[in-house]
Amino acid sequence: MTNIDETQIVRNMALLRIVAGSLEITAALLMIRSGRVTTALQINGILGLIGPFILAAVSLLGLAGLAGRISPSKLAIVGVGVFFILLGTRQ
Repeated sequence: MTNIDETQIVRNMALLRIVAGSLEITAALLMIRSGRVTTALQINGILGLIGPFILAAVSLLGLAGLAGRISPSKLAIVGVGVFFILLGTRQ
């Protein structure tokens, strides 16, 4: 993998995190604006659904970037770790 490919993967990972952070800030502002606990809980619930998908997407990009440089067994261990994080945070 060339340095340009790696740089692009890192940029895409960062971009996904920027989008996720922007969603979090927007949600916080909507919570404040609503002024209601029920609405704030609903917004928080939506964020709780979106968060794991962002984690999985960023992790998959990172794993794709590592695919040619680490052994398949180590790649599988990292993948299983991401799966366990998602499983452990399920409600």
